[in-house]
Amino acid sequence: MLDKAIQDAMNEQIKNEFYSAYQYLSMAAYCESVNLPGFAHWMRTQSQEEMEHAMKFYDFILARNGRVVLQAMDQPVVDFSSPLEVFEQALEHEREVTAMINDLYGLAIRENDYASQAFLQWFVTEQVEEEKNAGDVVDTLKMVGEKSESLFLLDRELGGRTREEQPGPG
Repeated sequence: MLDKAIQDAMNEQIKNEFYSAYQYLSMAAYCESVNLPGFAHWMRTQSQEEMEHAMKFYDFILARNGRVVLQAMDQPVVDFSSPLEVFEQALEHEREVTAMINDLYGLAIRENDYASQAFLQWFVTEQVEEEKNAGDVVDTLKMVGEKSESLFLLDRELGGRTREEQPGPG
């Protein structure tokens, strides 16, 4: 049986993961509006991954005989000034998610919930990748600046992103 404190925290994380998906979809919409379909594709792919993450928590709660309670979400940010701002916000958001996962992991340790610790280890590792991916694009955008040729090439590269197989819990 899942401890109530962990169940409540994981239900909160389901909301956070779905919000992440919603935020990335909003970022994709912005990228489409400024004719950067490759950037939009990258963000849509990221949105799909975040929905998968939410469902991993959903399934884990159910597997532990817990109760999933979906919560209301805030509206995502919709206005951006540039592709660089989009990715800087994505990176900052991933850092916030990392802190949330770390807090959840700490709670599982305090509650001596070894199954939840094992489940959350996948997310700890995943967040390293999430921060690196967003950070790499931020670094590239800073390097190329607002040069249209460079943005065009980066847009084409980001448009080639595929969803990676998501092994692990769930």
